Amino acid sequence: MANAKDKYHDLLESKQLLVMATINEDGSPQTSPVWFHYKDGALWINSAKGRLKDRNMRARPQFSGTIVDPANPYRYVEVRGEVVEITEEGADDHIDFLANRYMGVEKYPLRSDEETRVIYKIRPSHFTGMG
Repeated sequence: MANAKDKYHDLLESKQLLVMATINEDGSPQTSPVWFHYKDGALWINSAKGRLKDRNMRARPQFSGTIVDPANPYRYVEVRGEVVEITEEGADDHIDFLANRYMGVEKYPLRSDEETRVIYKIRPSHFTGMG
């Protein structure tokens, strides 16, 4: 039987949103639907420095995210892991890559001159799924 990472690889390679959960300072969960891509065995997520999910991932690097199959909402993969790298290097190009992937545009249209883009690389430690 295939492991969950292999069985749900199509979802890891998809253009579906990943609903990620981080942990707030008070211990409560915080969720956000985000763009992502799976590269070199890691999930790559992009956000702006200073946002709640940025602050949470810096302070508490534990991660969980779920990708739901749009053709069958009862089929999904959950990825658990840890943020192992946070970098600004290449983050502007990365958000443009994601904008092209998800929106079909060359440049991310919602960019603000005041924000600093950041890439979070998450090393998965556990995959589980259903369907």
